Amino acid sequence: MLRLLDIEYYKLIHNKASRVLVLIYFILLSLISLFATIKFNIGPIKFHLAELGIFNFPYIWHFNTFVAAQLKFFLLLVIVSMVANEYSNKTIKQNLIDGLSKKEFILSKFYAVIALSLISTLFVFVVSLILGLIYSSYNELSIIFLDLEYLVAFFVKLLGFFSFGLFLGMLIKRSAFAVATMIVLFSVEFISYLVVSGYNKGTDLADTIYQFLPFKSMWNLIDEPGSRLSAVKEVAAQVGEDLSYDYAVHWYEIVIVLGWTALFVFLSYRLLKKRDL
Repeated sequence: MLRLLDIEYYKLIHNKASRVLVLIYFILLSLISLFATIKFNIGPIKFHLAELGIFNFPYIWHFNTFVAAQLKFFLLLVIVSMVANEYSNKTIKQNLIDGLSKKEFILSKFYAVIALSLISTLFVFVVSLILGLIYSSYNELSIIFLDLEYLVAFFVKLLGFFSFGLFLGMLIKRSAFAVATMIVLFSVEFISYLVVSGYNKGTDLADTIYQFLPFKSMWNLIDEPGSRLSAVKEVAAQVGEDLSYDYAVHWYEIVIVLGWTALFVFLSYRLLKKRDL
């Protein structure tokens, strides 16, 4: 495993575009802390975002993982380009000639996916912990480490998303077309979800069906956190809206995404195994 990771690290560190994308990604993750400094002064209305409780434990784990997950596109470009460059630079053929099996080649890419997902999760954990210790009104250990399942959900979400990118990179062999294909597939799934929801208002039919599809299953791992804030709930209550949702991370949602992850990796291997290089 370490040998395969060393190979991918060497390729990544010597690719300028990938280095820049990884750097941008982690810089943007760090900028989550800027939410703590944002203050609004609109006439008589004055409020500080940090004072709304977005950095309170344990809510911060939910908020930060949700926001950080929106930035995963940058690392997707890295994953897809890692695969596409193997074909454009002919390094995939050279790796196989040098004794790397096709199974090891796919595993090396998947290990890179795991490593990037894990590093991202640890980074979000550290940033969230620091912000929480500075701004949270609750600093008891039992509260600080409550709701850490959002970090697990974040890791699984990245794992599934990047594995999808790995498969599309193997299938299409061109990074731009692979990313464009993912955007098209997302659009098709999203629009069809809206259509099914529109024709079945008042039922859970759309959610029941689409929870098993790739993008919706990944989205379900971390629900939007905005409506969970006390201030938002108070405003909603005043206009007669009930925002009592289920924000928990469910085991079956994790299993669904892990199932897609396994399928994407398996299909990537089968594709490479049958392809004439």
